Amino acid sequence: MFKFIGLLLPLLLLLLLEGGLRLFHYGQDQRLFITAPEDARYFVMNPDAAKQYFPNQEIATTGNHELFRKEKDPNTCRIFVLGESTTIGYPYFHNGSFHRWLQYRLAHTYPNKNFEIINVALTAVNSYTVLGFARQVVHYQPDAVLIYSGHNEYYGALGVGSTEQIGGSPTLVHTLLALRQLRVVQLFTSVYEGLVKKIQSGPKDGKARMELMVAQQQIAYGSDLYQRGIDQFKTNMDATLQVFENAGVPVFVSNLVSNERDLPPFISLPVDSARYPNFGPRFRAGMQALAAGDSTNARTDFQLAEQAFAQNADCNFYLGKLALWAHDSAAAPAFFARARDMDALRFRAPSAMNQVLAAVCAQHRQVHLVDAYQAFAAASAAGVPGNNLVLEHVHPNLDGYALLSDVFYQSLRQQGILPAPSEPEMTLARLRTSMPVTVVDSLAGAYKIANLERSWPFHGANANDSTKVEGEVPELAYGLAFRHLSWGEVMDQLYAKYVADGDLPAAARIAEARALESPTDARLALLAANLYGKMDRLADAAFYFRQAFNMAPDFETARNIFVIYLKQDEPMKAMPYLDYAMAHNDRGMNLAPVKQFATAVIQLQLAAQKSPQDAALLKQIATKYYQMGNTDGAVKYLELALKASPADVSLQHMLAQLKKV
Repeated sequence: MFKFIGLLLPLLLLLLLEGGLRLFHYGQDQRLFITAPEDARYFVMNPDAAKQYFPNQEIATTGNHELFRKEKDPNTCRIFVLGESTTIGYPYFHNGSFHRWLQYRLAHTYPNKNFEIINVALTAVNSYTVLGFARQVVHYQPDAVLIYSGHNEYYGALGVGSTEQIGGSPTLVHTLLALRQLRVVQLFTSVYEGLVKKIQSGPKDGKARMELMVAQQQIAYGSDLYQRGIDQFKTNMDATLQVFENAGVPVFVSNLVSNERDLPPFISLPVDSARYPNFGPRFRAGMQALAAGDSTNARTDFQLAEQAFAQNADCNFYLGKLALWAHDSAAAPAFFARARDMDALRFRAPSAMNQVLAAVCAQHRQVHLVDAYQAFAAASAAGVPGNNLVLEHVHPNLDGYALLSDVFYQSLRQQGILPAPSEPEMTLARLRTSMPVTVVDSLAGAYKIANLERSWPFHGANANDSTKVEGEVPELAYGLAFRHLSWGEVMDQLYAKYVADGDLPAAARIAEARALESPTDARLALLAANLYGKMDRLADAAFYFRQAFNMAPDFETARNIFVIYLKQDEPMKAMPYLDYAMAHNDRGMNLAPVKQFATAVIQLQLAAQKSPQDAALLKQIATKYYQMGNTDGAVKYLELALKASPADVSLQHMLAQLKKV
């Protein structure tokens, strides 16, 4: 008994310490979601959720602040998004990210459906975080889950080549992750980090997170470390999909896209001249011919070098370029893909990652592979993605994010998660022109990428470049890019500028951007609605008035909606809002005649559907619209009546009088 108590006592002391630490709120609550500080009806992503995945807490990242209701509405489709920096929308982050393009399109294609798209992606993480978050997301009633992950598998937090690794096998890593949720472990970790800071010398100032995360700069193709990264990805993704399969949640997993055509390999490993003596001379001859502009001989020399040794990253890249210049679209993709795979600095996922995704998706019910790679290839020269759609190595530009959103959208449609739309569908072309990504968002992204490319591992290609910033808009973008200003502050200043300039379309675009960023704020939707109303863009005004009404119904918003629908000759759509306004009429307005006229118009329209050339019926509709003060509606039906009966003088006279008005 004494020995038993002796063994039990340290455990009891640890339990007491854990309880005491929790009682005094020591440490981090690392749940994925917490109650939104600004509104207790909503959940929001916990800013501390990522910290258990980063042994070095100072470089832990935070995610989006996107609210979703604790009580899910029956009319809501809730979609969670998991992944890494591409998934969160780097370098745009806000409305440039693919899930916001998707959210905007869904809202306009299905205006009577509520969509909650909650992005819990983070920068600098990999499949360990995806799996950890999946185990929590599954409890929040997802209707679908979207995943884009794989580029960070080696250097993301806990990756096999990362400075942030804490174990050699997935089993050990998951055990340690579970322990890190204990406050006792957090206390010991904090003490340890404090001691390390005192002992360590050599500050890391000036290094970007990319460099700070990399422990193994050279991971050769086929090496043990390379294979461990593939196995880690396969294990975690399989477990992630199993979590959702057990819960019956549909999952849409995209394969991976990177810049193959326009980004040379970061590190091309030297070739053993003793084992492959013919490679070096032929490669050097190819480089000399290339420098002299002799593409024919360059291609011959590189081909001979490739025959001597096929796994040199640079040789394959130049062969891809030469095949592209020779319009050999059959050979170019294979060379570029091999160049990416042989790149020893593993910032771009090798082909094996996409093979893993195809295999694990095929093994799970309700898991659908989304072929983003094929979509990007189809939109690129010779079928090879380059900087037409990708900014640097893996992050899409705005066109690329729009395209990524489209492949998810099409897959959601094909699998029946989205019904056939009752309204005209927003096409990708219309989405690209309508999406409220501001010039500041675009410029800020460009500044971030320019800054990134000045640092390692981009070979200092732009080290001597200077970012020219002149004028109010570029200065705001620069402030946003380098965190001198918050996104909200920038949007407020930009909005004030456009209003002062009298540029209502630009001001409305800012209002739309704010409403998309904060879809639970009725005030922002009303701001966009009123601006579009002033511009007589009635369909856009009605859309945002409806959004505001769904969040915060009131008499004035309902009145605006039914007036717009009547002006647009849509009395059936107007009726629910007219009924609401009559039931909540705090203005004392006499709306009974409006309802009588609207009801009469609906009945006459139904009759006119059976007899579309009946001029008398069309004239009656025009009269009813005139009586309720809807001149536009009256003119429309008088013109239709004149087409049916062009000789009718009374119709001509009425139309002339109305047009004078």
